[in-house]
This record gives sequence, C-alpha cells and structure tokens, in this order.
Amino acid sequence: MFNSHMRTALAEARAAAARGEVPVGAVVADEKGQIVARAGNRTRELHDPTAHAEILAIRQACAAAGSERLPGHTLTVTLEPCAMCATAISAARIARLYYGAADPKSGGVAHGARVFSHPQCHHVPEVYDGLAAQEAETLLREFFQQRRPG
Repeated sequence: MFNSHMRTALAEARAAAARGEVPVGAVVADEKGQIVARAGNRTRELHDPTAHAEILAIRQACAAAGSERLPGHTLTVTLEPCAMCATAISAARIARLYYGAADPKSGGVAHGARVFSHPQCHHVPEVYDGLAAQEAETLLREFFQQRRPG
C-alpha cells in the first residue's frame, strides 16, 4: 500500500543509501498535496546526529512556509520516526504522518517512547503506518547486510 508520496520518500531513501547513509527518506506535502520538501538521512555527511530525513524535510518545509508550524501538512517517511523526530513532528503541528517500516529498536511512535501518547505532547498527528513497509524494510535490511557481512 502506498500514499501518493511514498515512492518519492523511497527514492530519497535509496539516494541516502548511495551516499552511505542509513536509507530513510521523507517528504512533506502541503494542504493541496504538493511536495514542498524532501530529504534523506544526512547524519554522516553533515556530521550532525539530528540530520534525520524527517528533521531535514521539516526544516525545508518550514523555511518554504515562512513558519515554524505546518498545519494541514503531511509527512511521509519510510521508517517509523524516532523519539526526536516524533517530537519535531508534534512541534511543527504536522497534520498527518504516514510511515512504512516499523522500528521496534529505535521507533518513537508505535514503539519505544511513544511520543504521541504522552500528555506532554501538545499536538498529535493522524498516524498511518505500514505503507510500503516491505519495500522499506528490504532497503534497510540490504543496507545493513552489506555493512555487516556474515
């Protein structure tokens, strides 16, 4: 199953892998469904532990909107966001979150911190999971198998 922007997010994930980054891609679309930002992980390239695909895409979208908030916007990402990214999604007031693969180890939405379930969370987006999960999981598995043979 795909939403209209998952293919673009997967392309960003593949580009991240080609750069030696963990293959995660993200896309932000505005209220009309137009892509306003796209990014793949760049933590190694930028020497920045916060340079996750979601954070980079949210920064681009906020710059394009001229605001720190993105009401009505949708974020599509290939992997369940971590706690840091889930917090940024809430702070940006993203309306809808679509993600592919679950992340039992580092996820912050359905696993781990479950950021959106806390009373301290000021905004909770609509969450749709499992979109193109198999393809996203395969990208991640193959990436790590190439780096950790045996």
